[in-house]
Amino acid sequence: MKPLAGAVAAACLLMTAPQAAAWQEQPRENEGELASVVVTATRTAKAVDRIPGAVSVITQQELATQYLIADDPSQALATYVPGYAPSRQKMTSTGESLRGRQPLILFDGIPQSNPLRAGMREGYFADSAIIERIEVINGASAMQGMGATGGIINYITKTPRTEGTTYTVNTRLASQFESDSLDWKTGLTVSHKSGDVDVLAFASVQRRGMGYDGSGRPLGIDAVQGDTMDSHGNDLFLKIGRNFGNQRLQLTLNRFDLAGDGDYRSVPGNLAEGIPTSSAPGTPIGMPPRNKVRSASLDYRHHELAGGSLAVQLFGHEFSALYGATNTSTFQDRALAPIGTLWDQSQVVTDKRGARITWARPDLLVQGLELTAGLDWLKDNPQQRLAGTGRTWVPELKFRSLAPFAQLEYEFGPVTVRGGVRFEDAKLDVDTYTTLAAYGSRRVEGGSAEFSKSVKNIGAVWRFAPGWSVFAGSSEGFGLPDAGLVLRGVAVPNQSVSSLISLQPIVTRNNEVGINWRGHQGQLGLSRYDSRSKLGSVIRITSAGIGLVERVPTTVKGWEANAEWRPNKDWSVFGTWATLDGKTAASQGAPMDLDLGARSQGPDKSVLGANWRFRPQAQLRLQATHLRDRDINIGRRVGTSNLEEHFKGYTLVDAAATWDTQYGRFGLSVENLFDKQYVGYYSQSASAVDVNATYAGRGRTLALSWSRSF
Repeated sequence: MKPLAGAVAAACLLMTAPQAAAWQEQPRENEGELASVVVTATRTAKAVDRIPGAVSVITQQELATQYLIADDPSQALATYVPGYAPSRQKMTSTGESLRGRQPLILFDGIPQSNPLRAGMREGYFADSAIIERIEVINGASAMQGMGATGGIINYITKTPRTEGTTYTVNTRLASQFESDSLDWKTGLTVSHKSGDVDVLAFASVQRRGMGYDGSGRPLGIDAVQGDTMDSHGNDLFLKIGRNFGNQRLQLTLNRFDLAGDGDYRSVPGNLAEGIPTSSAPGTPIGMPPRNKVRSASLDYRHHELAGGSLAVQLFGHEFSALYGATNTSTFQDRALAPIGTLWDQSQVVTDKRGARITWARPDLLVQGLELTAGLDWLKDNPQQRLAGTGRTWVPELKFRSLAPFAQLEYEFGPVTVRGGVRFEDAKLDVDTYTTLAAYGSRRVEGGSAEFSKSVKNIGAVWRFAPGWSVFAGSSEGFGLPDAGLVLRGVAVPNQSVSSLISLQPIVTRNNEVGINWRGHQGQLGLSRYDSRSKLGSVIRITSAGIGLVERVPTTVKGWEANAEWRPNKDWSVFGTWATLDGKTAASQGAPMDLDLGARSQGPDKSVLGANWRFRPQAQLRLQATHLRDRDINIGRRVGTSNLEEHFKGYTLVDAAATWDTQYGRFGLSVENLFDKQYVGYYSQSASAVDVNATYAGRGRTLALSWSRSF
């Protein structure tokens, strides 16, 4: 970090010396537009040209169009965020990474991610209709706490801003005109604002049918990890706010459920003939997979406290993910049933409690110097059990974290310099437990692991011309490997939790430089990053299908670009592009000559689209996504893990149109416009030899929507 810090400081001095005075005299003609793009995921509201890093903000209008095409949160991220991997189109999000690493997902600041026992089901936690915008901070960050080694994805919910009471009804219907392929959703939003009081209430019900690929064959249903096909869901959301002069108190509650219907069973594919996994009517064994999310937060803000602004958030988050039944060898126990006959279901449960305190003071001591300081406290108790037999697979992980932080920002003329430090003091306690019979019924002595680590960041932004800025920054993120995956697989006698080196923390450093332009006719961003972790975490699948955590160094380097051009009020063209190269080693000290697989890294990706307002109240969108071929680790193995992967890229085209009328807004979309037959990136790469997990993607799908406010 020292060379970059020196370079940033020197560049700032050289750039500002001859230009600071001139900048003050020149009007910034794009100041209004730049200031309108503000993000809050940095703990305080900041215009994007003050942040030394790549930032993506997905607006409500962009989300509405994308959710009309596919009501899939990860597909929206993959469309608008260059470094986000392709969507799995499933309830599970395994392989959906950001810049080759895992992001920290927030919902109004409440952490949804579960890094200590990553069940990879955190992508579905709320209805898309209540989301106002999504803020994405790309690259490792410690601003929001543990888990953001790939970046931060913060979902911001809507807030009433217009006086009076408004009722909004929204509906969506989608079909492929095949048997049981109808998806439908309806929701009601009540928005009320009266003086200092505002209320937003929302309720929705959703049902999803089966899907079909481009050849008309039923898509394979993931009856174990979880699927959005053949499912039902509902959401109840309430936000109540009250302003008291310069103060505000706000309560937010969210209750979300998504569960399979259990009407279809998986049909294995035929790898020799190139036939992917399919489905047929039938009732799988056990209970269908489901997600159950309960979140609550109490927020207090004081905008004039000791010359600064105070924000306090108290939150609670309960999450339960039930997986489908399987008779995998891991679940077998002779004491319960003959080998091969025992079916059981995994369930990941976590209970989070936390507090976030942030105080920001502008013009501290001197004009232009801002201090942001605060304290975060987190209590996270995840565990994994087998729902059918009541056995413990992963004991309760009692995690506690206390993290004070301080950030300084100095703005002089066209230059903003930021730097800060966060001190993580964390402790993980685990009681004595016994592993499953498949691991030898080993008794693992309980114990604790403590971590104390300072994570730093430094960067600078130079606005060298109206609308133009360049940045350089270095930031560290703090995380832990999947501790549950480590602890449940202990197969060596006389182990203790305290002695397991695999529980050492992951510190990822992201160095990045870039250039941005924002003007009345569009915007452009280009960045280059280098992300490194000396003691990373890589999951490798053995020949027996068991995932093992390997603590080896990882490096991800890449380029990202995004652009939008608006030649006139009726036309806009947009696009994103990303190429990344992730490397790791077979073991500690070995050469960094292995490519990161699909569990960690997505393929090179480009998106190109256009919007045309062909009438004052009507708009048409056409967009194409291209994923590039990827062939890696040819002939390479580590132990019994085969690391070779092959991916044949594909291009998908979508279209959508909306009309605003006196009867409401109508929408029409076609996903996979040309009905292309393809197998998804993850299925081609990581699951290429698994006849039960080679999933094709959705074929042509027509969707209609209607919303109206009263």
